[in-house]
Amino acid sequence: MARLTRARQQAHNRARVLAAAGEEFAERGFRDAKIDRIAERADLTRGAVYSNFPGKRALYFAVLADAAERADAPAVDPGTDPASALAAFARLRLSRVPLTEADDSLGTGAALTPEVLSDAPVRRAFAQLTRLDAILLGLALEDLAGDGRRRVRQAQAVLTVLHGAEATAATTPGVIDPFTVIRTCEHLAGLELDDTDPPPHLAHVGAAVRVDEPWSPPAGVDLLTREPVDPTVDGVVVVLGLERLEAVEDALRAAPGAVTAVIVTDAPAERGPLVRAVLADLRRCLSRAFPGRPRARLVLDDDGAIAAAAGADSVDDGTEFALRITDGRVSARSTERGAGYAVADTARPRTPGRARR
Repeated sequence: MARLTRARQQAHNRARVLAAAGEEFAERGFRDAKIDRIAERADLTRGAVYSNFPGKRALYFAVLADAAERADAPAVDPGTDPASALAAFARLRLSRVPLTEADDSLGTGAALTPEVLSDAPVRRAFAQLTRLDAILLGLALEDLAGDGRRRVRQAQAVLTVLHGAEATAATTPGVIDPFTVIRTCEHLAGLELDDTDPPPHLAHVGAAVRVDEPWSPPAGVDLLTREPVDPTVDGVVVVLGLERLEAVEDALRAAPGAVTAVIVTDAPAERGPLVRAVLADLRRCLSRAFPGRPRARLVLDDDGAIAAAAGADSVDDGTEFALRITDGRVSARSTERGAGYAVADTARPRTPGRARR
């Protein structure tokens, strides 16, 4: 009972710190916010703040993640074609951007200023999260269009427009006309780009090793649907550090079945909330703007338990390995670059003389 009481007290203190930090960051921004003032607002000691969060940046990302996961999305009709879906996506994305001087919202994109991203590993992680956003948005566009075209570059163009609008709104509120931005994104659906698949690097990916090993990882939660994920389901499990997230596309395009991307980092207390914040914003927009479900299942393995079950003694932001799951057991594994594609390729039907892509 005493242990439960301490756990409840810690959760209560953490909630108080998050609420106080949200007020401090909204009023003063990241640079001028002070841990001492946050502790005073929460009626806690400075040590109590640091016992829950390792530093100001980690606390800031936790505030953004909490706000993104709780944010309501305006009612929009899902798109029936790429243009209408992109218009809905842009409208939803801009709904959390400060558009006036009086707006002190902490929308994720607008809040990630250069001073927040001044740490090199954080900046690289955010770059990969942005690429992951583009991949998932591009795949949603492809599913809706049904014309066989790769649309990841088109999605990158849309996100470039939206990131620019968010950055402008953060520095000069009132300048951005959201309707112009929405119409711009809508028209980008017709943009013709040289977007080829497969990329040339896949020809150099080594073959996966066929094995027969037990597999009993813990369950996770899908960051894009908030539904439970069972990693023992037949398919591909690809474990990716924050600097290798773009590699998920190769697995998604090659695998005939389910793909579970397990995201790991060597700084889960700081970069884990950044992952949650960015993907919560993406989930909010994709789930309302597009009628289908995401192809990938994304799980944040912040305690490394799933990676450990796969045999990884340690993980970092450069981690990349993958498993093929068949009948609840590991049937293939790869620890090389392109691991997700390599193990996915073991399940593809082969004909005599068939070369690897």
